[in-house]
Amino acid sequence: MAMPRRAMKDLGFQACCLRCDAQDVSGSQRCRSCISHHKKVRDIIAKSSPSDELFQLAKDLLAMAASPNRYDHDEAHGPALREQQRLANSLAEAKPLPTEEDINQLFATQAKREKTSVVQTVGNQNPWRDELPPEEVLEYMSEALEVEDIEYGARTIPSRPIAAVDRSDRLGEDREMVDKIEAGRAASDAPEPLKEVVEAATIAQRERDRAEWEGAQSEVSELLDDDLDL
Repeated sequence: MAMPRRAMKDLGFQACCLRCDAQDVSGSQRCRSCISHHKKVRDIIAKSSPSDELFQLAKDLLAMAASPNRYDHDEAHGPALREQQRLANSLAEAKPLPTEEDINQLFATQAKREKTSVVQTVGNQNPWRDELPPEEVLEYMSEALEVEDIEYGARTIPSRPIAAVDRSDRLGEDREMVDKIEAGRAASDAPEPLKEVVEAATIAQRERDRAEWEGAQSEVSELLDDDLDL
């Protein structure tokens, strides 16, 4: 087991370092060969066709390996992803817990900070904060606050009936845009070289989930139609 190299983490293959049987020596020939090979693998996966099921599986696995904490609930790969996180945590330096003295010092430092309020600061700049303004100022303010009479007009009555619009094909949302937003959110924590891969995998997964849901809805509708003889 070796400490994951930065290049391997950026590629999303830090799991390989955690399971490596070579000596933990940074910059070794073994490290250079692995990094070079996995760069080629990453580029092939990133340039693959979205419709290729094999490469889609590779994208899904790469996304899981790059961010195991996001997918450790997966039924098939969850145990391996949790083990990957355990191995990574075993190499991390343990941070000492704060002592009572540290906590007291933190509270003392916070107590010394001057608390400011934007509203109070602006209010203190008001020349009439302690007394009423002069009479002429009050009259000017009263005139400025008078309510204006606004006529909004009459309701438009169409001269002929307006046909109803068929909105059956309107889904109520832009699914492509929503998929892109969710994919961008999922890829926000991924390394820069893997963002496109994670986004593509997320979009494909959402499309598959949506297709399965629509298929289930269709089957339920058919069952109801059969039962009700519709």
